[in-house]
Amino acid sequence: MNSIHKTHEETPSLPRALVLLLATGAGLGVAALYYSQPMLGVLATDLHVSDRAIGFVPTLTQFGYAAGILLLAPLGDRYDRRHIILAKSLILALALLVSGLAPNLNLLLLTSLAIGLSATLAQDIVPTAATLAPARQRGKVVGTVMTGLLLGILLSRVVSGLVAEQAGWRSMYLASAAAMALLAVACWFGLPRITPTTRLGYGALLRSLATLWRRHPGMRRAAWSQGLLSVGFSAFWSTLAVMLHDTLHLGSAIAGAFGLAGAVGALAAPLAGRLADRRGPEVVVRLGALLAAVSFAALSLGHTLPAAGQLALIAACAIGFDLGIQAALIAHQTLIYGLDPDARSRLNAILLTGMFTGMTLGAALGSQVLAQWGWTGIAVLTTTSAVTALLIRLMPRKDNVMTALNDA
Repeated sequence: MNSIHKTHEETPSLPRALVLLLATGAGLGVAALYYSQPMLGVLATDLHVSDRAIGFVPTLTQFGYAAGILLLAPLGDRYDRRHIILAKSLILALALLVSGLAPNLNLLLLTSLAIGLSATLAQDIVPTAATLAPARQRGKVVGTVMTGLLLGILLSRVVSGLVAEQAGWRSMYLASAAAMALLAVACWFGLPRITPTTRLGYGALLRSLATLWRRHPGMRRAAWSQGLLSVGFSAFWSTLAVMLHDTLHLGSAIAGAFGLAGAVGALAAPLAGRLADRRGPEVVVRLGALLAAVSFAALSLGHTLPAAGQLALIAACAIGFDLGIQAALIAHQTLIYGLDPDARSRLNAILLTGMFTGMTLGAALGSQVLAQWGWTGIAVLTTTSAVTALLIRLMPRKDNVMTALNDA
């Protein structure tokens, strides 16, 4: 199979089948992070553990993903990403298989960490798309792949909720393991080889992340603001199923169905990319953070409504904040991919480390806040995180607050 080099300005458009494979791989890979969320109420009951204890399942999954992005994703600049994607696909399939067979919470927590680490194949696929695409097509291709990734995030909850209700939570893990094994086969035949862009050793590669962080103020602002938006995103989705189960006595299928509302946010991927090209990514990020803050704040009105009204409000808010957060993510990626073409995997690793550190913090805080202050506490937490992200984007680039954050 011929090597494909890092410069593609004169290459023809990517085949649609390859773009579809990349989008599908990104979606299936990242979906593994979220299968557990609509099933948390069922998992707690079946494994005979508390709601607080079961909250560590999504927490460890998100932690594994954040750690994998920081420690593994930079390898995409050093080695052939095709080999990395294949290896992670097989490891993820195995981790999902063991999760489906786990007899107790301890083993499930261990495999949840492994799922998070190996699901980072999604973040090997995104810079792969940016590298393979010719310059004239790069935004469109990355937007399409990101649409697949975002649909994977949101529709995974719908699928897992329905499967868990009809066939049990173990069936969901086993089915997803089979899907990942099939993806590995498709990638073996469908992905081209990709020439690395650096010969740095692993230690130097990781040290270069700090250099890139210091060199690019836009990178720092992007990581901080997207991370804060992710705190609210994760706090909402990691507690929704428990709240619906305990307060409104609704099953995992209903919790998962809210992913259909959130999936509307995935439509922002290509739209946000085009708007960022015309108006600049800063405008898109600010609008996205504002929309997320307003949507999260509206959640606090739920206690004034009957059950049907609460469900309608939650669905509307999910559409709003998912749209805002995904638009902000696309704008941030548009910004960082232009900073240094030879370091796309590392720049993406920095951004996504910030994002999924926020996810991990949101999942951990969310379960504690829900247990202590209920759904109103979740509304306060999510709104505060989105407003802080907006304030960071509204500050001048060289303000003292950002300098303090960077020094910390």
